[in-house]
Amino acid sequence: MSADCTQSYSHSTAVAKYEIYLDNSLHWLQTAQRNSIHAVVTDPPYTVVDFSPEELKKMRAGSGGIWRLPPTIGGSKRKPLPRFTVLTNEQLNALSAFFEEWGQVLYPSLVPGAHVAVASNPFVSPWVQLAMYRAGFEVRGQIIRLYRTFRGGDRPKNREKDFPHLQTTLRGAHEPWLLFRKPIEQGLTVAENLEKWGAGALKRADESTPFADVVPSGKTPKEEFLIGAHPTQKPIAFLLRLVSLLTPCPGNILLDPFMGSGSTIAAAASLGYFSIGIEVDEIFYRFAKSGIPKLIKIASRTALQPELI
Repeated sequence: MSADCTQSYSHSTAVAKYEIYLDNSLHWLQTAQRNSIHAVVTDPPYTVVDFSPEELKKMRAGSGGIWRLPPTIGGSKRKPLPRFTVLTNEQLNALSAFFEEWGQVLYPSLVPGAHVAVASNPFVSPWVQLAMYRAGFEVRGQIIRLYRTFRGGDRPKNREKDFPHLQTTLRGAHEPWLLFRKPIEQGLTVAENLEKWGAGALKRADESTPFADVVPSGKTPKEEFLIGAHPTQKPIAFLLRLVSLLTPCPGNILLDPFMGSGSTIAAAASLGYFSIGIEVDEIFYRFAKSGIPKLIKIASRTALQPELI
């Protein structure tokens, strides 16, 4: 395997092929071809509980479970969000064990030097980083997605009027995306690894500007959310930047093992990269199957307008 990464090039807006599977990512990765994936961009489940069939049923019913379904606030109705602040030590240990197992299963399918970007949350990111490190990955920093949400900043529950000047948590204004790398092949330099495997480095914003680790981002546009209908759906404009960052060479193959709405697959396809998506929930999978072609059109339109990315 070799790749010509020595020349700068513009993204192609020709739509590339993609494959999606209704499967558990741990199961799928166990049979995946070794050294076949160049990059991973994914928003995984947390607590190993929030996207379980039982919890999704409660979320879709609009009551109960770990998903926070608050009333309308200030004229705006919040989307359902998993409550990371209520995790027990047992659940945090289970989360760490899950990501270590997932990292171990993912590792063989990646080429040396492949980067992995994982959406996280300030409350759980330390456990994820340690788990991926134990699985053999290098910790390569974080990409901070700046956006204002309704998460956090609440007064003491059921005593709001008694403590109007206090809050129990910080108001969320960012989302950390943890960055990892499978080590480059032993004995090779980064440049040699790029030439052999097509991975090992990140793509600059342009030749004169490095990609910074803080990225301004708005919430997911309504047009996209109505297509994907996923509670943690990310905006395509942000995903275009991540996919571009992690794919340094033409012909790179990208994986999203927790596909959800399929927005990452659409972003990769619109930039000309072959991508693979895995989704365990049948309802989300059906939405993604029908929605990805529509999301690709949005992604292709957005990619042609750099000011939107």
